[in-house]
Amino acid sequence: MLKETTDQPPTKGILLSGGSGTRLYPMTLAVSKQLLPVYDKPMIYYPLTTLILAGIRDIMIITTPDDQAQFQRLLGTGEQFGVTFTYRVQPKPEGIAQAFHIAEDWINGAPCALILGDNLIFADGLRHMLRDATQRSHGATVFAYQVRDPERYGVVAFDEAGRALDIIEKPVTPPSQWAVTGLYFYDGRVCDFARRVRPSDRGELEITDLNRIYLEEGTLEVDRLARGCAWLDAGTPDSLMQAGTFVQAIQSRQGLLVGSPTEAAYRMGFISHAQLLETGTRMKKTPLGQMLLYVAAESGPVVV
Repeated sequence: MLKETTDQPPTKGILLSGGSGTRLYPMTLAVSKQLLPVYDKPMIYYPLTTLILAGIRDIMIITTPDDQAQFQRLLGTGEQFGVTFTYRVQPKPEGIAQAFHIAEDWINGAPCALILGDNLIFADGLRHMLRDATQRSHGATVFAYQVRDPERYGVVAFDEAGRALDIIEKPVTPPSQWAVTGLYFYDGRVCDFARRVRPSDRGELEITDLNRIYLEEGTLEVDRLARGCAWLDAGTPDSLMQAGTFVQAIQSRQGLLVGSPTEAAYRMGFISHAQLLETGTRMKKTPLGQMLLYVAAESGPVVV
C-alpha cells in the first residue's frame, strides 16, 4: 500500500561494509567480507542492487580504513551504475547505528535507507516494496522475515492483531520467529534519534534501539516478507555457501539475474541501453557478461 507523501529531499542510501568479519576467518583476514564472491559477483553487489531498485542514487559506502581502497577500485565513483558514491571509514565497529554518526553531515536532514553489506534480498515485486518505503514521509520502515534461528537477530514481538509491540536484540527466548532484516528506511529525523542511542552491554550502538525509538513513537512500520521471498545473511561459511547456491540456481534455472547493479540500473533508467551493452561486452567472457548481453538484446518488460 502506497503511503501519503509530501515534498521531501530524495532518499539517500548507506551501504555499511565495515566490521572485521570474524565469523568468516580465515577468509576475511586478508579481504573484506563484502568483497568475497557470492557465486558470480562480489557480495556487495547484492545490497547495492537493492538500493538501486529503491530508486536511490546518492549512496555512501562505509568501510574499514584498511579496505576502503579495494572498494573504490571495485566500484569507482558510481558512474557505471548511474549513481554517486561517497566513501567514509568506520574506525572501529561500534554498532550499526554508528553509521548515522559517521554520515550525519552528508545526510543533512534527508530521509535515508541503510543496508548491511552482507544482505541479499530477492522477491517478486521487490522494487515496488522498496519504493513504497522510500515514499513514506514520516517514520521508519523495516522488513521482517521468518527464520528458524531467531535468537541470532533482532526479533519482532507482535500482538494478536499483528501489530509490532517490541523489537528484542538476540533474545534468549524469542517472542516470535520474525527477524528484522538488515534493510532499514528512516525519515529525516534519523540522525537526531541516533544521537539518543546509548551503547548496549556489548558496547555497541544497536540498530534495534534506534528502531525502538520509532516504535515507541508509533511510527515504525514492520513489513513482513511473504513466502516466496528470500533473505540471506551471508555472514557465516554456511550462509555464504547457501547464498551462492541460491543465486546459481535462480540464474541457471530461470535465466533471471540476481544482484546485478548494472541490470537494476538499466531497469530503473539510471543508465542507457548503450551503457548496458558496453558493460556486457567488456565482460562477455563471463557468465555475468553474457547475461547482461542477453538483457540488452531482449530489452523486454521490467521483471525485477
